[in-house]
Amino acid sequence: MGTPSHASTLAGFVTPLVAFAGVDDVGLVPNDVDRGTAMRVEALEFSALDDIPAGHKVAVRPIAAGSPIHKYGQAIGIASCDIPVGAHVHVHNVRVGRSTAGQRGDAPKGPASNVAGWSAPAAPTRTHFLGYRRPDGRAATRNYIALLPTVNCSATVSRIIAQRADDLYRGAPGLDGVIALTHELGCGMAEGTAGDEILRRTLRGYAGHANLVKVVMVSLGCEINQPESVFGDAVPVETLVIQELGGSAATVSAGLAGIERYVAEAAALRREPIPVAELTLGLQCGGSDAYSGLTSNPTLGVAADLLVAAGGKVILGETPEIYGAEHILRARAADHVLAGRIDELIAWWERYTATHDATIDDNPSKGNRAGGITTIWEKSLGAILKCGTSPLNDVVDYAQPVTADGLTFMDTPGYDPVSATGMVAGGANLLAFTTGRGSVFGSRPTPCLKISSTSDLYHRMRGDIDFDAGPAMSRAQQIHHGTLLFEALVEMASGHPSKSEELGFGTEEIVPWRMGAVM
Repeated sequence: MGTPSHASTLAGFVTPLVAFAGVDDVGLVPNDVDRGTAMRVEALEFSALDDIPAGHKVAVRPIAAGSPIHKYGQAIGIASCDIPVGAHVHVHNVRVGRSTAGQRGDAPKGPASNVAGWSAPAAPTRTHFLGYRRPDGRAATRNYIALLPTVNCSATVSRIIAQRADDLYRGAPGLDGVIALTHELGCGMAEGTAGDEILRRTLRGYAGHANLVKVVMVSLGCEINQPESVFGDAVPVETLVIQELGGSAATVSAGLAGIERYVAEAAALRREPIPVAELTLGLQCGGSDAYSGLTSNPTLGVAADLLVAAGGKVILGETPEIYGAEHILRARAADHVLAGRIDELIAWWERYTATHDATIDDNPSKGNRAGGITTIWEKSLGAILKCGTSPLNDVVDYAQPVTADGLTFMDTPGYDPVSATGMVAGGANLLAFTTGRGSVFGSRPTPCLKISSTSDLYHRMRGDIDFDAGPAMSRAQQIHHGTLLFEALVEMASGHPSKSEELGFGTEEIVPWRMGAVM
């Protein structure tokens, strides 16, 4: 992203923020603008032709019907009518097509030739965090004991065990808590289907997550998703079967007895210095607004680049939210196979949404559009900035283990809890979540740090938001705040609680991707 011209009011003129001066057709207005308000962009003076809400776009050059509309130096949509200078540019005069391919004759079709020469925008300022070293050598950022139901039918029993145990052992040495990883699935589904495999892969990922010091699986007994279905014949975790134990009360008693032993084992664990190269950071954005692509996402992108430079792993997901920006990610692919995988995923999502009588442009929410985001292309071009600039080294399916160093793309829906669930199952031991409208998302067993796109949001929701990226309007400020964000992520990895952890959030947001028929 280039250095934007800053929105301001000078000598009676409102000056919109233009992300790429001389290239973009639109600018962002900083405050509500009344029709007739005098505006200026560089040497051009004009009047607003409409009332324009704060954070929305105004045309700073004439746009002919059928022409692409540029922001971030890229096409964010197609003009559905002639748009004069000074007009409000939004859903009433902007459309997108089925694919961006025909709108960008210069879109790169394969990997970039300079990925091998990549360097981070700054040097990593931290080399180690204080974490837990597991016997198998993996690094953990938290110590939780978890109850993992195979099916929703055993979710309530799992939650009761976790709540009672957490009350009993809250504050115990070496233990961050006892949690229930409940979900809605596990029966009424066909075995061997894509949805069945996604659920089992997700549960395997959680059961083996480094941040869980112990896991107890809770089964009703008759469900389709048996423990052996998840793990194979050798189930590696303790399993409680409600029907075999004699019902709910007996299962709760058995669960509490086992957790008592595990708490004693956790008390012996201590944090120790571990290289930040062993951190795996999942990237999320939710409740985005027009400022997300100008402040919080590029700031998180700097932090992601610093972690990659330090040898760590970063996960980008939310496939519908790269639609319209996939050519940028494709150009960063380390080889042609990975570039082709991006094209395959986009084509699959076009078919998938069409099958369900939808389009990918249905992804932006009412809040996104009220905050100034008009199309999925615009949302995606801002969202992709949170993964920085490093080469794309791998593409994996939902909840698949992430093993490549550097940046990996995981195929997930755009819905934040579903996407984050896949990343945690894939091994993320940290999450970072940018928001423009405000989010109360939390995560366990992986801690999540939330980042605001504006200082107003940060102060208004200070009990929920961890980091203010509002001042990061220039590239220099993004690098400065991105470095501070990198340090805040390392502190969270070392045990500093996130705002959502302080509130006790994070166990209701576990949402495996539901796919296929429910019978």
